Amino acid sequence: MTANTRVGNTYHRTIKLDVREITRRLNATLGGTLVSTLAGSRDTKISHKWAKDGGSTPRPEAVKRLTFAYEQWQKVTEAEGEHVARVWFIGANPWLGYDTPVNAIREGRFKEVSNAAQALVDDSFSG
Repeated sequence: MTANTRVGNTYHRTIKLDVREITRRLNATLGGTLVSTLAGSRDTKISHKWAKDGGSTPRPEAVKRLTFAYEQWQKVTEAEGEHVARVWFIGANPWLGYDTPVNAIREGRFKEVSNAAQALVDDSFSG
């Protein structure tokens, strides 16, 4: 399977989910504090409210970050497993100048994060 096919499949599966389900899945794997942080919220418990049916709705910028984060989670998990994906999200990342993907997503550096995830999946580094 080519990189473009993997990206397309991951994206297609992600857009079929609503933001509440995406948030539930991210909360289950990364924890609410990290999910709230990458979404750009200072309220570390807000992601649990977003995940509840009838709960508050995240702002459009947060929805974009959550959806993007989930897509990257899927990409890394499929290639490396959940443990590696979790460490990848919270660890200093050489492809991001030793920043974390959580911080980079919060800052809207989507292209950089996507490239970093793909570099991990492809086992390549040019930095």
